[in-house]
Amino acid sequence: MAELFSTLTAACSFEEEVKKSRFIAHAAPATNAAAALAFFSETGDPAATHNCWAYKTAEGYRFNDDGEPGGTAGRPILQAIEGKGLTDVAVLVIRYFGGTKLGTGGLVRAYGGCAAKCLDAASKKVIVPSTTVYCTCNYSDAERVKVRLTQAGAVISDENFGAQGVTWTLVIPVSDLHLVQAVYTDQTKGKGQWTVP
Repeated sequence: MAELFSTLTAACSFEEEVKKSRFIAHAAPATNAAAALAFFSETGDPAATHNCWAYKTAEGYRFNDDGEPGGTAGRPILQAIEGKGLTDVAVLVIRYFGGTKLGTGGLVRAYGGCAAKCLDAASKKVIVPSTTVYCTCNYSDAERVKVRLTQAGAVISDENFGAQGVTWTLVIPVSDLHLVQAVYTDQTKGKGQWTVP
């Protein structure tokens, strides 16, 4: 069974004060590194003492301490993301220094804790692992087969009409792949082409 991850459905924020320093966490969905970095650029405050961040996507992860002692800001933010079982998420924690030093342990707790509380408040959805399949069908069976495929759990993301028939691009939850393929084979009497790239 594949490990299930969740992601955020919308951006959210959380603010708290720790020993007179103000910490503001902003979290948002981000499907790739470019989206995460754009979110940090748009949301960060150049006037703040620190803009520390982390993101995790299917491509990988990155974090930045932005001048805080190494490992005290970006990594705890990343650990908050991973601890909540999230992916495709970007989290920025902005700090306005209040005059009292927190020490390395205090920084880890402040950044990681603020990020975790922000993620707790966010609305989430489970990411269902899926795969893409290409399949063909002759025109005489197309409507019936299309209905059966969608009933079995396939989503038709593209449809192309050629001289021999229709070619569909299907997005199918991995857990339903064998069922949808069996329905397809049955409905086309084994005459269609089923390709998993």
